[in-house]
Amino acid sequence: MHVLIVEDEIQLLKEVKSYLEKEGFICDEASTGMVASDKLFSNNYDLLLLDLGLPDYDGIDLLKETVANSKNTAVIILSARSAIEDRIKGLNFGADDYLPKPFSLLELKSRIMAVMRRKHGIRANILKVNKLQVDLDKRIVTCEGNPIALTRKEYDILSFLILNKNRVVTRLQISEHIWGDIIEENYNSNYIDVHIKNLRKKLAEYIEGEFLETVRGIGFQFNEFNNPL
Repeated sequence: MHVLIVEDEIQLLKEVKSYLEKEGFICDEASTGMVASDKLFSNNYDLLLLDLGLPDYDGIDLLKETVANSKNTAVIILSARSAIEDRIKGLNFGADDYLPKPFSLLELKSRIMAVMRRKHGIRANILKVNKLQVDLDKRIVTCEGNPIALTRKEYDILSFLILNKNRVVTRLQISEHIWGDIIEENYNSNYIDVHIKNLRKKLAEYIEGEFLETVRGIGFQFNEFNNPL
């Protein structure tokens, strides 16, 4: 998951980024609204963590900008403005959740997972499809109770494709979601294809059929069978 953290308290920014990266998130950071606006224009983020009290920008304006131009980006406001009026204002302008400071990093992760479940229409942290079970909290994939040994990137790609099952996901979308902007300029390389090839090989030991389809010149699609688990 590709996250942009917008926070002008540098120590808090570093703490949140360090924690989320240890939990498997890809994080970009911005301590001003201008930098955040530029990053939102240049990248497709799954999630924006937004502090309202920025030195050069009204956080609500950045929220409006995000909702208008980045419709697939979920937004969680992190702010010391804990008054009920501020919470209502943020939610009314399109934020998905509001977490007042100070907050627990464990609660932050739980809020993130809850928002992403709603975004993808999921009611639990367990995805079940084609005999596969994906535990989004524990980052474990099993087939009929048997654990499948995946690398971190293989897991990230598979879970992303399953969250978007029966839809074509482009190589650029995969690169931005999994690697952030690290390989943004080289998303057509065979880097992704190598991971897809390894995924196919590992999953083929447990499930049959063309479950992971290559859409030539575009990307990949995870197909849900007619008899999902």
